Amino acid sequence: MVLLAAFLTASCIPQSSATPPSPAQHHPTIVSLNPCTDAILAEVADPAQILAISHYSQDPRSSSMDLGEANRFPATRGTVEEVLALKPDVVLGSTFTDPATASAYGRLGLRLERIGMAMTIAENHAQIRQIATLTGNPARGEALIARIDTALAAAAPRPGTQPIPTVVWQSGGMVPGDGTLIADVLRRTGFTNFAAARGLGQADLLPLERMLADPPALILVAGQSAETGKGDDRVLSHPALKALQTTRRAHLNPKLLYCGGPTLIAAAQRLAEVRRVATPLPLAGGVGGGPVPKPPVTAK
Repeated sequence: MVLLAAFLTASCIPQSSATPPSPAQHHPTIVSLNPCTDAILAEVADPAQILAISHYSQDPRSSSMDLGEANRFPATRGTVEEVLALKPDVVLGSTFTDPATASAYGRLGLRLERIGMAMTIAENHAQIRQIATLTGNPARGEALIARIDTALAAAAPRPGTQPIPTVVWQSGGMVPGDGTLIADVLRRTGFTNFAAARGLGQADLLPLERMLADPPALILVAGQSAETGKGDDRVLSHPALKALQTTRRAHLNPKLLYCGGPTLIAAAQRLAEVRRVATPLPLAGGVGGGPVPKPPVTAK
């Protein structure tokens, strides 16, 4: 009878009182120190988790995210004192984080996660998963990856379409190498890296004279105009380029060159727009493309 009474008494206790609820999952607070991780973090973390982003993301010359979105968050210049005052659970740094700064974070008990620069779409996806897992929101990382893959698929050319030999020409005549994120995006959206095919690597310079002597079908001008509003530098806007009657020119915002995450969606959309109005003719002897229809691509 005693056991029966005890059982009946226990069964009458409300479940919320009889079994204490499990504690809510802790989602860590985070400070991000570079614009590439800023943009990904804003996609996968709860706003309350983001204690600060880098000041670069609130500067139109270097931001990889919408400025209105960036201005929702506090920003730091990345000093140890600023970060320490915020008391984050995690600091998102980069592989370029100064060793003395990294050591200081360790001594102060701050967890530093170094996020490198993604060189391929696959590496970008791995980084998104890493950051989303750190925030405690892995499903949001998968959702962002799905959006990127959808954008890349929509920007891909039809099977059998001939790739367009293209130079991404940056300020001063610099070009990206083949082992870069933008090179992977170019391949997936119907272009070939013309400079890399001629032996030029990351941050090598392609002189104007060499461009004139061996022109590609397309020059993507990725100069400073989007950053300064003062026009591209002399090399990229040289009058001699007008002599290239079989070469098109289009603008590519330089902010689309380096960061992954949501930046890849904008990059894929822009490259698809460029390709839609540029139809290369068959290559002759491995030298640049033939005539490309006009009018020229509207710069954005």
